[in-house]
Amino acid sequence: MTERVVVMGAAGRDFHDYLAALRDDPDVEVAAFTRAPGQNLGETDAEGFADVPAAFTPEGRGPIPVVPEADLEATIRERDVDTVAFAYSDVSHEHVMHAASRALGAGADFELLGPDAIQLDVDVPVVAVDAVRTGCGKSQVSRAFAAELDDRGLDVGVVREPMPYGDLVEKRVEAFRDASDLAGLTVEEREEYEQHVERGHAVYAGVDYEAVFERASDECDVVVWDGGNNEFAFARPDYHVVLVDALRPDHGERYHPGEANLRRADAVVVAKENAASDEQIAEATDVAERLAPDGAPIHHADSVVSVDDPDAVRGRDVLVVEDGPTLTHGGAPHGAGYVGAEQAEAGSLVDPEPHAVGELAAVFDEYDHLDDVLPAMGYSEEQIADLEATIDAADPDVVLAGTPIDLAAVVDVDAPVVRARYDVSFRDTDPAALLDRGLDL
Repeated sequence: MTERVVVMGAAGRDFHDYLAALRDDPDVEVAAFTRAPGQNLGETDAEGFADVPAAFTPEGRGPIPVVPEADLEATIRERDVDTVAFAYSDVSHEHVMHAASRALGAGADFELLGPDAIQLDVDVPVVAVDAVRTGCGKSQVSRAFAAELDDRGLDVGVVREPMPYGDLVEKRVEAFRDASDLAGLTVEEREEYEQHVERGHAVYAGVDYEAVFERASDECDVVVWDGGNNEFAFARPDYHVVLVDALRPDHGERYHPGEANLRRADAVVVAKENAASDEQIAEATDVAERLAPDGAPIHHADSVVSVDDPDAVRGRDVLVVEDGPTLTHGGAPHGAGYVGAEQAEAGSLVDPEPHAVGELAAVFDEYDHLDDVLPAMGYSEEQIADLEATIDAADPDVVLAGTPIDLAAVVDVDAPVVRARYDVSFRDTDPAALLDRGLDL
């Protein structure tokens, strides 16, 4: 008897779980996808997002409908669903169990596909950098690893989690090698790709990750998985490094699938220790020591912020713009821009909330922990326009951008934009020693 499944997703790992574990199972038929509000979408529901096209479904199946997560129970009843497969990340354990309760209450089973079910085998070595939450500093560590591997004469490819906006067939396999390849992308896509590309490392992403990894392995000697959110690696790693955030010390055992990542780590890095208290560092280290496998070393690192032009910030009225996902579903109160403003001795921080318009105003309504920082929301042209209007309405002397991208290349605003950059600095090891411990190249 065919098992009818709803994939509960957020336009990311749900596609991968489907393609890697569900599509070709003769005993499974995926009846629908749901889309969670907010995550990866910048929308409150699934309206305006296309069905999963027939190009990704078994022959003769046709497109698979995508419905808002709010319609889960109705979808279970109307489509005679047997099982709900939960397939998105960076959510609390409580959130996952509420989703399970909704599925069970509507008469369906509930399942989580684990790494062994969804991870692909790749022909070249894979170094996976994961985390217990979004915003822990994965890309800083990934960049450090990529630079070290590059110095050893290896061709390095960076693979990122999908951001399947627009035509999914066109975005099946993507490669970004220079600035021209980034033109027309959303702010969120540029945040994930730009700094790797600036350093000369090709970034691969898309929808069909078997094809993505095949292309990366054909063109590169080694792959660095720079995972999105706190997501599982989509490939089976030869070496798996997991970050814990000292500023959110208890989150290593409170969020899915971050805790699972920690429990599968080959090595752990407690990050951002320079910004944390001794008590926070001790708590984060304790979580890592309790949950990581026996023998996995626990390392310690700082996130070092530098401001491109501190004189332009000193004494001025500054509007701080931060990485959007880190502040929103990542739950962080601020990022590199806020730290950079303190370091550069800004005169004052401009509160953007009273000036927020459109979808930016809705973001402040939803995330009430935000204070004196503006998330760089830019999933669509409308959001970018709202971001520009909010910045201009706030009328700062200068914008300090802690987002990983060159914000001035994306938005047209009256105030000058200064970048705050951040890099990892290990306290007790270095990228070469970390790689040599876990990777035989």
